[in-house]
Amino acid sequence: MPVKSMSEYAANGDNLEILFWVGCAGSFDQRAQKITRAFAHILDKVGIKFAILGKEEMCTGDPARRAGNEFMFQMMAYNNIQTMNGYGIKKVVTICPHCYNIFKNEYPALGGNYEVMHHTTFLQQLINEGKIRLKDGGVFKGKKITYHDSCYLGRGNNIYEAPREVLAAFDSELVEMKRCKSNGMCCGAGGAQMFKEEEPGDTRINFVRASQALETGATIIASNCPFCMTMLTDGVKNKEQEENVKVLDIAEMVAMSL
Repeated sequence: MPVKSMSEYAANGDNLEILFWVGCAGSFDQRAQKITRAFAHILDKVGIKFAILGKEEMCTGDPARRAGNEFMFQMMAYNNIQTMNGYGIKKVVTICPHCYNIFKNEYPALGGNYEVMHHTTFLQQLINEGKIRLKDGGVFKGKKITYHDSCYLGRGNNIYEAPREVLAAFDSELVEMKRCKSNGMCCGAGGAQMFKEEEPGDTRINFVRASQALETGATIIASNCPFCMTMLTDGVKNKEQEENVKVLDIAEMVAMSL
């Protein structure tokens, strides 16, 4: 995809609307790369000037801090802040609630002050402004969709309605899980759990959460986080339902409905 980097924009002296922060999963995980492409395709389609940092983008340091390695976190964060401030970046949009949370709530203390948006909120704004127009009778018309509130977006930052408003634009039926919104349940990846083995127990958290989603009878589980995507997909596979139930990011759903 022809996506420009910040260094290319800076070399031409162009003004930029937003920095699209891709994140580790969106860069390296094969499944999450599809979310990255879908979001970039949407921005391209609606004519928004954006860039990525490309090879200058480092991990935000969120997993290091959650795992207790404060030194590693601060090294990564200072590096990112120097790069971003060097380019004079004001607005950041990311597809990852972990990146969103740490930029919004923890970077300011280290000198990183930006307007930070999660991609679901950004998509909701574009739909409300009429910049995104969805196909009538699109791919999801009449389908049953359930939505998983990721911890950092929901309970961490109180963003519950924006993703649901995007889903409401699909002319489909939203069926909520018993545990949703402020009573939602972790997918099992948060707090750097994504990168380690589980503690001993009877079952995996993601198997429990996927079962709760399947109980709704929905054929699509909508997600807003690459980590949740991995966990829920594994949970659906564990129940041998991957043929009947698809786990999709909200950006992918919008891209499929343009």
